Amino acid sequence: MDAYQHGEKRRSKRMNEGIFKRRKRVNTIGLALSVGAMSIGMIFLLWILAVLIFKGFSSIHLSMFVQSTPAPGSDGGGLANAIVGSLMLVGCCVLISAPVGVLAGIYLSEYGKKSKFASITRLVTDVMLSAPSIVIGLFVYALVVAQIKHFSGWAGTIALSLIAIPVIVRTTDNMMSLVPGSLREAAYALGAPKWKVALMVTLRAARSGVMTGILLSLARVSGETAPLLFTALNNQFFSTNMNAPMANLPVVIFQFAMSPYENWVSLAWGGALLITFAVLGLNVLARVAFREKVQG
Repeated sequence: MDAYQHGEKRRSKRMNEGIFKRRKRVNTIGLALSVGAMSIGMIFLLWILAVLIFKGFSSIHLSMFVQSTPAPGSDGGGLANAIVGSLMLVGCCVLISAPVGVLAGIYLSEYGKKSKFASITRLVTDVMLSAPSIVIGLFVYALVVAQIKHFSGWAGTIALSLIAIPVIVRTTDNMMSLVPGSLREAAYALGAPKWKVALMVTLRAARSGVMTGILLSLARVSGETAPLLFTALNNQFFSTNMNAPMANLPVVIFQFAMSPYENWVSLAWGGALLITFAVLGLNVLARVAFREKVQG
């Protein structure tokens, strides 16, 4: 009997060792495949960044920031009008999308948990998040540009706002849903009305996540080209008139990169580097600065 039990223990031990070795092999293979896939992605990403930095830095010069885009066949030139136009478009986009997105997120989180209207709003927001930007550009073109009979900076702002609002709405909704219910209950116990609890307690507790969502939406719309092709279009001259076609970096890069003129291609590389660093800076600010505030 003892010999039988001893044999069973040995067989069970060998079986467990076999299962352990098999799981270890599967884990090693899975880890190797994951590292390989990550390495391939990083190689291509670093390759793109290296080419962009190499060609972009050689195109950065003072005239790029003080001169407007050059005429076809002319020498020199810069991107001053496109830089100012992009700043105006994105700035107006933030002024429109941030309040609308945050207020909509507050409604979904605090007032719309059992509402059919809120469920439909979440569905539409999710659809808008995945909608191609060129479709949004065509929509604004038909709704605004075709009606007023000309391109304008305001049409571009509307198109960018329609892209940014769903990002801010979902981020605000998710961040405010993570706030502990005990904070709300404590405020209610002190006699605070629901709107004041939402604005002064819940939103304040989730402000870091909400600001992160706003910055990430800003980073996304900064490089959008397709919607601006149908709305703001471009302007060779320096202009701050939002009711007329307005120069912007994405469209200028798109047009200059395909041109036969060397100075235009050089300006396209420089503009691409500016947008890349701007988007990178916004992402770093969103993921690091506000995270440190939460930890502090």
